[in-house]
Amino acid sequence: MTNPLTNPAPSPLAAPASPASGTTPRSTASGAPGSPATAARGGRKSARRRELGACALLMAPFFVLLVTVFLIPVGTAVRLSFFSDDQPGLGFGPERTVFVGLRGYAAVLTDPTFLGGLTTVVLYCVIYIPLMVIAALALALLLDSGVVRLRSWAQLGLFLPHAVPGIIAALIWLYLYTPGISPIIEAFGKADITIDFLGVNTVLPSIVNIALWSNLGYNMVVFYAALQAVPREVVEAAVVDGAGPVRTALQVKTPLVRSSIVMVAMFTLIFALQLFTEPMLLSQSTPMINSRFSPSMYIYDAAFIRNNYSLAAAASVVLLVFTVALSYGVTRWTNRADAPEEATR
Repeated sequence: MTNPLTNPAPSPLAAPASPASGTTPRSTASGAPGSPATAARGGRKSARRRELGACALLMAPFFVLLVTVFLIPVGTAVRLSFFSDDQPGLGFGPERTVFVGLRGYAAVLTDPTFLGGLTTVVLYCVIYIPLMVIAALALALLLDSGVVRLRSWAQLGLFLPHAVPGIIAALIWLYLYTPGISPIIEAFGKADITIDFLGVNTVLPSIVNIALWSNLGYNMVVFYAALQAVPREVVEAAVVDGAGPVRTALQVKTPLVRSSIVMVAMFTLIFALQLFTEPMLLSQSTPMINSRFSPSMYIYDAAFIRNNYSLAAAASVVLLVFTVALSYGVTRWTNRADAPEEATR
C-alpha cells in the first residue's frame, strides 16, 4: 500500500512530459508546412518564375521577328526549291506544280554564271573587308587619341554618308563615274589623265569605293565606342613605360577591342555577300556588269526576269548556306586564335 504523502498522484494541470532528447516538435521540424526552410524554398521558386516570365516577355519580340522575317522566309524558299511549275502538252495545257527534288540545286551549282558571280563576290569581300576594318579602326584610333580637333564635328562628318540611303549613294557615284558629265573625269582629262571608273579592271574597285563611302563612318563609330571602354589606367601605364602614340594604338588599344573588330568583320562579311544595290544601278551605264554579276543579282534575274521561282529559291538557299558556312569558319578561327591568349593569362 502506497503512502499518499510520499507518492502524490499526478495533477491533471501538470505539463506533459517533454519529448525525448534530440527530437523537435513537429510544427517546427525542417521541411514541415509553415517552417522557415519551406517558406524560403517557396520564395526562391516564386522569384525564379518571375525571372523566367520577365525573360520570356523581353525576348518575345526577338523571337517573333526571328520567326516572321527569317524562319518563315527560309522555310518558304526551301519548299519552293523542291517544286517547279510545269505546263504539259507543249505549253498549252494547264500549269501544274511538280516535285523536282534536287534538280534546282544541281542547275544552280553547275551554272557558270552563278559560280562566276560567287567568285566575283568573294573577290569583292577580299578587297572590301580588310579596307573597311583597317580604315574604320584607324579613324577611330585617331579620334580617340585626341589628334583630331573638333572631334564631334569630325564624327558627324564621317557618319553622315551612312545616313544616305544605298540607292541614293549609288546614284551619286554613278553620276561621278559616268564620262561626259562627271566633274572628276573632266578634272582628270584637263591633267591629260584618262581613267574609266567602269572599265573591266576598275568596276569592282569602284563598287568597293561606294561601299566604303557609305559604311565607313558607321563602323568607325562602333570602334570609337569600344575604345572609350578601354581603361585609361592601361593607356597611361603604357605611356609611362615609354610607348609612343603609334605603339600605344597598335599594341595596347587594338588588342583590347579585338572582339569589336571580329564583330565588324563578321557583319561586313554577311552584308558583302549580299551585294546587289551598287552593281544593279551601275549596270545601266556599263556592259561590264551583267544581270548575273553577283549571286543576289542572279536570284533577282531568275525570279523576276525569267520567272523561275524554283531556281531562284534554290540559289537563295545555296547563298544562305555559303554565308552561314563562312560565318561559322570565321567564328571558329577567331575562337582558336583567342584560346592561346587566354591560356597564357
